[in-house]
Order: sequence, then structure tokens, then C-alpha cells
Amino acid sequence: MKHFGLLCPSLVGHINNFMALGYELQQRGHRVTLFGLPDVESYANAAGLDFFPVGTARFPVGSTKRSQQQLGKLKGVLALFYTIDLFRRGTEVILQEVPHGCKQVGIEILLIDQTLLEGSTIAEYLQLPFITICSALLLNPEPTVPPALTSWHYNPSWFGQLRNQIGTSLLELAGTPIKLLVNKYRRKWGLALLDTSNELNLWSKKAIISQQPPSFEFPRKNLPDYFHFTGPLASRVSRAEITFPWDKLTDKPLIYASLGTLQNKLLWVFSRIASACLGLDAQLVISLGGATEPKELGDLPGSPIVVKAVPQLSLLERANLCITHAGMNTTLESLSNGVPMVAIPITNDQPAVAARINWTKTGKVIPLNNCTVDTLAMAIKQVLSQPEYRQNALKFKAEINKVGGVTKAAEIIEAAID
Repeated sequence: MKHFGLLCPSLVGHINNFMALGYELQQRGHRVTLFGLPDVESYANAAGLDFFPVGTARFPVGSTKRSQQQLGKLKGVLALFYTIDLFRRGTEVILQEVPHGCKQVGIEILLIDQTLLEGSTIAEYLQLPFITICSALLLNPEPTVPPALTSWHYNPSWFGQLRNQIGTSLLELAGTPIKLLVNKYRRKWGLALLDTSNELNLWSKKAIISQQPPSFEFPRKNLPDYFHFTGPLASRVSRAEITFPWDKLTDKPLIYASLGTLQNKLLWVFSRIASACLGLDAQLVISLGGATEPKELGDLPGSPIVVKAVPQLSLLERANLCITHAGMNTTLESLSNGVPMVAIPITNDQPAVAARINWTKTGKVIPLNNCTVDTLAMAIKQVLSQPEYRQNALKFKAEINKVGGVTKAAEIIEAAID
């Protein structure tokens, strides 16, 4: 039996994946401890995992919700830079408190989210083995693949590669404050400074696990042999129970709409979704992502079911279409059920996920600045009426069933540490 420590951003999309993986490892006889802000303790409790709080002084209970509410009001570049600042403040807390916590509880192996640039530094300082987990799109750079935070389509030509190189350089520049902070601690701990020209040094050499299915990625040639596509890291068992008015569902085709748990304050988008669904022989369910009360949205055209949060895994089993912000988890959970999508990407890696939805023809993509009732209605009707979207989504459902998901990921981890 090993004692695993989990390090990931205190964001629902990342936490849910790590809880599913932690629960699976615990069922295999291992001990698992989540290191996180006080607000995410409930997720560890739901999965039955140990919890070690960090940042209690700087991020008291309720601060995560307040940050998410602020982020939910932003979009585009403003949302990206606000997210980077949140990561920077979280990075300092992790560097300050996690090493002591790992020593205190006796962590033997770390599972580290790929987006945490400080993770490998902590592992090196503590002389602990670690595995890299890609909850979001994989960040591994490659000349022909657009950077993970762009909406660019795959274009392996010389122009496309030049464009990708410029984009990668700009994103590296945006992450400079975090890298400077990490190097401050590396100096303090007597470690060589990060080589920012080679991000591969930030990730595990034992195993890198991505929750993407292999086909939901642009063509890759340079991934190491220890890189693994396992499919979604999802589990009902590790999630808190959410009530839902199942008795209100009818026999009509179900359209499920969600903008996730972060950019869920763009209430005008929900209103336009409701208007776009008018006249369809379908039932609309809107999830507000947990941070907004249904009364804030008011009365909507067509009287859709509007709830604060939903048991998403269960609801997608009954859905015919998902209208999504193109968050990685919602996208993969839709594909796991063969559900095509209409994507409205907002910020962070969502435009890049949406580019892959478009590339795989598993849905239609509508830029936020073109999100009108007419464009939404046209996209919704097209995805519902043209069989190729559903057929392509069903192909992914079959692929996801084969690649193994959280069970396969746990097997890879155990093999890598033997």
C-alpha cells in the first residue's frame, strides 16, 4: 500500500477528476490525501479521502465561491488574466504549505495536475516520485499543434507552425509571474532554476495521463512513450449527491445546457439559449453551475427547467443535445454518452476544446461574440437534424469505453511506481 498525495487547482473541473482517481486508488488498498483550500474539503469527504487543508489564512471558507463569482462575470482576456492571478496566489500557498504537509502525513507519491507549474518543484524538493495528470487539454508543446488556450484549427503548414510558435511564446510570457515565483522557492531550496525553454522538465518522466480519448486530439508525433490517453477520469461514486426534479422530465427529446461552474454569471447567454429552443419539440434543462440561484435568471421563454446544479453524469445519459461552454469535463462526459454538442466557448482552454469539437464534427461551435438567438437556433437545429453529429459522438462513446478511463489510469500509476 502506498500513500498518494493529490495536488490540483481548487476548481470543480479538476477536483472531480482527482477525486475519481483518488477513490479508485483507495479501492485498490492505497491511502489518498487531497491537499486543497478549505472550500474543497467536501469533495474529499464525498469521495471518502483524507484531506489536508492549505491556505486557510489567505483563502478562508467561502473565498473560492467569491472568486468564481467574480470570474463568472468576465470573459476573454480579462478572464484569462484573472485566472492567472488566481493561480499565482494559489501557487504561493502550495509552495509554502504543501511540503510541510507531505512530510507531516507521510506522502510517498504525488499525483500532480499538469497545470500546476510548482508541482515538480515540490516533488524534487521532497525527493518524491510523481505522476502528471492532464485534467484539461494536454499542454505538451508540438510545432504543428495549436497552443492549448487558443481557438485555432489544426494547420500543419509552415504558416500554421509559425502561428503556433508565436502563440506559445505569448502564453509562456503570460505565465512568467508564476515561473518567477517558483524559481524564488527553487533558489531557497537549493534547486537549479527552471529551464523555461523546455516545459517537459515540469512533468513526470514516469507517466503522464490525459483524460482525453486519443481521437479527441489533433495529430501528435512527439509525445513520449510514457504518455497515456485513458479517457475521462469520472465517477459517480466520488461525487456529492445532487437532487434533481426527475418527475418534471417528459418523453420529449432532452436538451441540456450548462456553462460550467466558473463562467456561469453570463445570464444573457442562458436567456438566448431558451429563446433559441422555442418551437422545438424538445425539453430544455438549464444548470446554473452552483453559484447562481434560478431566481436571478427570472422567467425564461418556453419555461425550461432551471436548477442551481444537476447530477450531470445521470442527466447526460438521457440527453439528445448538450449546449456547453466547451469545458473539458462536460465535453468528455457528453461524448461518453454519445451526445453531440453546441459549444459556446468563453475562456481558458474552452476555445481549444471547441476547436476539437469542430474538428471531430461532434458538434457546432458558436463564438461568444456571435451568440445570438438566430445563430443558436440554427446550430441547435443542425446538430439535432443532421445524423453525422450524433454518429460521430457515438464513435467517441465506443472509443471511451475501450480506453479504460479511471480504472486504466490507476493501473498505469501502479505500474509506474512499482
